[in-house]
Amino acid sequence: MAKAQTSVDKAQAAVNDQAKKLATARKKAQSAKAKASKSKKAMDKRSAAAAEKAASKVSEKAKTLRAKLAEQKSSLAKAKAMAAVKAAEEAGKAKLVALEEKLTSKASSDLEKAKAAFEAKWKRARASADAKKVKAAAKKLAAKAKVAEKKAKAKVRTLEKKEAAKAKTATKKPKAKAKRKSTSRRGRPAKKA
Repeated sequence: MAKAQTSVDKAQAAVNDQAKKLATARKKAQSAKAKASKSKKAMDKRSAAAAEKAASKVSEKAKTLRAKLAEQKSSLAKAKAMAAVKAAEEAGKAKLVALEEKLTSKASSDLEKAKAAFEAKWKRARASADAKKVKAAAKKLAAKAKVAEKKAKAKVRTLEKKEAAKAKTATKKPKAKAKRKSTSRRGRPAKKA
């Protein structure tokens, strides 16, 4: 862009210089024309024609220089536009990088928050589940203890009954046992020899 600006400045200086030359050449041509119209001499007419021709050459050169200046200005405008586009792209890239960094840091902080929230929720759910398990186990154990207590009480009662029965039989007179007849035995018959 600096190169384009330099060439525009040079072209502008050349156009300004040529404009001064053109103004001088036109003044000369005008004064020669005025002199020729007054004097009617051939030499003055030739001199007026030559001055007119020189002014027209200078005018053509000025025209060419102005066209070149316009071209240079156009190139400069294009260069400025491209520079503006490039600057906008760079600014956009910088913004993207900043946004990406911001989102990354936000994501990590959000992740930490989410982890903390999940951990608290999980701990509550786990504590609730554990409490239910403990309650169920306590209920089961209480039921087992009740069953064991019932069995123990029943055993105690049967033992007490047996003891009471033994105590009763110990106080009673023993009955005389009836002799069994050897012939009328119950069960399997004796083996014959």
